[in-house]
Amino acid sequence: MTQPFVHRTLASRVVFGPGCIAGLAGELRTLGLKRPLVLSGPRTAASALHGAVRAALHELPCLWFSEVPAHSSVDVVAHLVELARQEGVDGFVAVGGGSASDTAKATALWLAEGGRLEDHASRFTPPDTLFIPDLRRPKLPVVAVPGTASAAEVTPGLGVRTTDGHKLLFTDPQLAARLILIDPKANLCVPAPLMLATGMNGLAHCLEGLYSKVRSPVSTALALHATALFFRALPAVAAAPQDMAARGDLLAAAHLSGQVLLNARTGLHHAICHALGAVTGIGHGDANAVLLPAAIAFNAEAARDELAAAAAAIGAPADAQSLMAALHTLRASLGVPTRLRDLGVGRAQLPAVAAQVMHERGLYFNPRAVAHAGEIEPLLDSVW
Repeated sequence: MTQPFVHRTLASRVVFGPGCIAGLAGELRTLGLKRPLVLSGPRTAASALHGAVRAALHELPCLWFSEVPAHSSVDVVAHLVELARQEGVDGFVAVGGGSASDTAKATALWLAEGGRLEDHASRFTPPDTLFIPDLRRPKLPVVAVPGTASAAEVTPGLGVRTTDGHKLLFTDPQLAARLILIDPKANLCVPAPLMLATGMNGLAHCLEGLYSKVRSPVSTALALHATALFFRALPAVAAAPQDMAARGDLLAAAHLSGQVLLNARTGLHHAICHALGAVTGIGHGDANAVLLPAAIAFNAEAARDELAAAAAAIGAPADAQSLMAALHTLRASLGVPTRLRDLGVGRAQLPAVAAQVMHERGLYFNPRAVAHAGEIEPLLDSVW
């Protein structure tokens, strides 16, 4: 029997195709944007992807900011809020990965809501209390040109790192990108290892979405299709990094994973990855690559049927063990990180990570209850 569910759709226009970035200026004019703030990180700013955006916007009076840090930061967002006020910015264009997208969303949120940024964050109190502020003030539009497979541009959520190593999480339906340009041709300049690691993040969105407590038949259908597409596209990109068709398939899978995330949310796996990023600063994609099989194993008994469906979708025997074996094989074929120590994480940092996980909202949606940080430390130790 189909259980009661809520499914959200957002007013996003998605343009997918080689060379579609060339039409960015016209798309912005359709949205009514005359003075956007274009955001990226320094690595993206030096790429051909960013060059394509600059060429497309050469006749539009834009502001450019290319110092977005990994995981974003409260200080950077505060600076951009003041810049947007002073310069009369009327929207944002995020170019690159999740950090650029999250920074654009956070700036739009803080600019509209005022006060202290942390007052607008979601708050989880163990074991099962989740508070999400109702943020109703109108937000300036966000436009996204994704350069990774993180799918952050699809969702209304974001995370911002504080100076003391915590990650603030926010949700507001108005923050989902009004326009998304997905250009497989421009993506060829993005290093394949980055696409593969962030692709593991997108795959995690799908697998966690399958067993989330708030999943729906729609999110499940999207998750199963995208999971199969990830298992085809990721090895294809690893084998032929300049194959535009493979890049397109990976970007399409990533976008679908964002649609899953939008509705089904994420669980323990992403809670741990958020805490790892906040405490240690490692890349979110790398954290996903390391943690995913262990997190799936942790939830395997509580999500047996859902994981069996994922295994069947990739052509494996329909059981959780087969899915975990396939994940290990996939990681090995991609050459993505498999141990935290290889990313510079110290073993002494693991208790702090585990403690922070207990305040992550992903625990609210996870199928297996987590009572205390002592349940997380062995999991972290197993992948250290």
